[in-house]
Amino acid sequence: MNESGAAAPDRLLDLFHGVRLTPTQRRIAHCLVRHADAAAYLSAAEVAELAGVSQPSVTRFAMALGHDGYPALRRRLRELGARGAADQDGAGNALQRAVHAERDNLDRLAEQLADAGRVAEVGKLLAASRPLPVLGLRAAAPLAAYFAYFAAKVHPDVRVLDDGGSMLVDRLDQAAAAGATALLAFVLPRYPRETLEALREARDAGLTVVAITDSPVSPATEHAQVVLPAAVGADLVFDLHTAPMTLAMVVLQAICDAAPAETQDRLEAFESSAARRQLFLG
Repeated sequence: MNESGAAAPDRLLDLFHGVRLTPTQRRIAHCLVRHADAAAYLSAAEVAELAGVSQPSVTRFAMALGHDGYPALRRRLRELGARGAADQDGAGNALQRAVHAERDNLDRLAEQLADAGRVAEVGKLLAASRPLPVLGLRAAAPLAAYFAYFAAKVHPDVRVLDDGGSMLVDRLDQAAAAGATALLAFVLPRYPRETLEALREARDAGLTVVAITDSPVSPATEHAQVVLPAAVGADLVFDLHTAPMTLAMVVLQAICDAAPAETQDRLEAFESSAARRQLFLG
């Protein structure tokens, strides 16, 4: 839970919105988001060590955000934390605040979706990929499976990649050889190393990588051609994935909209089969 004076991750992300950051600067931004509770109290040297960059890189990062140096950025982080502490007054108990934070994450996602054309283009890209590989390892595996369960009703060949190991790259290569042109990847904290390696392998295989991830400065941005951010709730012991799951269904809607006639035919065929086999009670 954020302490008084600690800047919440979503407020930190607002600082980076619309700023073109280099890969090194994205690493610094990602580090600050991951250490949001302490970010306002870290020295430039400490940030550099946590992010694995040089101290001058931290200074240049602060200047890229419009500050004259890191001390000014740190003061800004403390201001954000103070505002956040005020906003939490009377916000209910810890469990209620966690749910309220998810509501805020959905509101942020809704604002991003004002540009419906971008999601529509993603839908066309994924609908055209035959097969469509869907990657999700560890914490992201349930989201990949959830998406793929419904996507399989409207797409002829959805392949879930939810196991790591040496077979993962084999399955990516097989999908590319079978005609896949795109990969949908769920990349969520704590960002499994295998996931990022798989994204790199997918690009090398010629696939366009679409990543649903928690932040526009997540490690996925270094490997994906298209990044769709949806914040992850971090106010409970384990992360809440409400916004990423919502975004997954939005992307699936875009896939359906990309080929409405085929979608309708497949849905009707499934319903007919389900009725014949008496799959459901209602």
